[in-house]
Amino acid sequence: MIPTLNEQATLEGALGSTRAPGVERIVVDGGSTDGTREAARRLGAEHVLDCAPGRSGQMDAGYRVASGDVVLFLHADTALESGWDTEVRRVLVDPRVSGGVFELRFASPRPVYRWIERGARLRAQLARLPYGDQGIFVRRKVLDALGGVPDTPIFEDLDLARAVRKAGRLAFLPVRAWTSPRRYDRNGPLRTMGFHALMLGAYLLGLDRARVARWRRRRPDR
Repeated sequence: MIPTLNEQATLEGALGSTRAPGVERIVVDGGSTDGTREAARRLGAEHVLDCAPGRSGQMDAGYRVASGDVVLFLHADTALESGWDTEVRRVLVDPRVSGGVFELRFASPRPVYRWIERGARLRAQLARLPYGDQGIFVRRKVLDALGGVPDTPIFEDLDLARAVRKAGRLAFLPVRAWTSPRRYDRNGPLRTMGFHALMLGAYLLGLDRARVARWRRRRPDR
C-alpha cells in the first residue's frame, strides 16, 4: 500500500513497478490537492482511499483494506526493481521470516548518493532499523498481533521494523528500491543525512515523539 499527499508527479513509478499478478495496489491519500487520487485511479490502483493526513494512520487504513497475507508499505516516490514479488515469495517460504526490506538506491548519478546508500545499508543491517524509503513488507499476522500499524506522529517505519524483528527474522532482499533524492537535494545531501542521524538518535533515546515531529515539520527538506 502507498500513503500519499500531493504525489501526483511521483506516483506512476510506485504503482507501475508494483503491477504484478496477485498484487493488490492500495493508495491511501491524506488530502491531496494536486490530483493524486485521480492519478492513482488512472494508473490502475485497485483501491484509492481518503484518510486524515498522517503516514501511520494512512498505512493502518491501507492494511485494513488489504486482503493478502503480506502487506507491502511503499513510499509514493519509490519504485521497485522487477522481480521483487518473486523474491518476497521466495523468502517467505521460510516461516521464520516475518517481513523484510529491499536495497535502497537513489535515482541520481551523483557520487554522494552512493555513500549515503552504503551508510543506509550499514544502518539497516547492523542496527536492523531500515527506513520506509526502502519499502517494508510484513506478514499480515504480525500486523494483526500489533492491532494494526501503531498510531504515531513519526518513526512508524522504525516501529514496524522492530515489530518484524520481534516476531521473527527481518529479511534483506537483493532487489533495488529506487527512491527519489528530492528531500536530500532540497537541503543538501550531507546536511540532510546528518539531520536524519539526529532523528535516529532521538528515536533510540525515546524522546517525546510529538515534540520530535514538530521539530521535523519545521525542516525545509521534509
